[in-house]
Amino acid sequence: MFRKPIFDRPNWVVRDSQLMSHEEFKGSLIHQLSIELGPPLEHIMAVRLILRPGFDAALALYRHRPRPFSDQNADVVASVTEHLTQVIRKCGVTQGLATCANILEELYRRPNAAILVVEPPHREVLRSPNAAVLLERWFAPSDLHSSGIPIPLQEQLESLVRMPPDARLGKDSWVRSHGNCSRVVRFIQLRAPEGPRKWALLMNELPHSIPLPEQMKCELTSTEVVVAMGMLSKWNDQQIADEMGISRHTVKSHVKHIFAKLGVDDRLDLLYQAARLNMPV
Repeated sequence: MFRKPIFDRPNWVVRDSQLMSHEEFKGSLIHQLSIELGPPLEHIMAVRLILRPGFDAALALYRHRPRPFSDQNADVVASVTEHLTQVIRKCGVTQGLATCANILEELYRRPNAAILVVEPPHREVLRSPNAAVLLERWFAPSDLHSSGIPIPLQEQLESLVRMPPDARLGKDSWVRSHGNCSRVVRFIQLRAPEGPRKWALLMNELPHSIPLPEQMKCELTSTEVVVAMGMLSKWNDQQIADEMGISRHTVKSHVKHIFAKLGVDDRLDLLYQAARLNMPV
């Protein structure tokens, strides 16, 4: 009864009095159900909001007294429809980003991991609880942009935004060695049905030497285990070759097989996955 008129005209405020007489409304199924479930609905006014393609919302107002909604009432609702749509969109995006950040931080639940979500060039959308701690430890006040985002990370993000997706491969990480660990930031572009694309900056401190998890050892040959342990100790191909007494070409071949067997993209990803699997349950 109300569904079709509302769906046929998005952002148009529909009142029951425009569709039928009050007697017809009182005999309708929705009115009968309201009497059974309580409280009884005497009048309805609703509008369909298009949040994004394939995802709609509706605002419905009800009156329990026999006083029809007026043209002025409809005009007031129509005047705030666009603003309401924007608010719901932003709430949905923020909630979704916050949920993703919480999930990621739970997955990498360590005091040396955090997530920062940024809308380029330098608008911070949200940060996980540990982000402020890591940023203060990693960067001096002079390294920070007025937005609070570190200038080195902002510059790399701006560079990535200008690149086509294929050109970003191998350039989407920021790595700095500090003491006995590496400070690593991975830049991940988030999906967005509309509006500016946001980026998640995954921050981690990784020790220079990470034990090879048993789950990984089971997937590798004994020689591949030694090569993988070398990579987790931050050795390059030549250092691994010298240690094992084999050629650099052979090491490269082992590295390729290790990545394929473990389903990792590169050495940095191997460090991430090994660190994750080494986390206590």
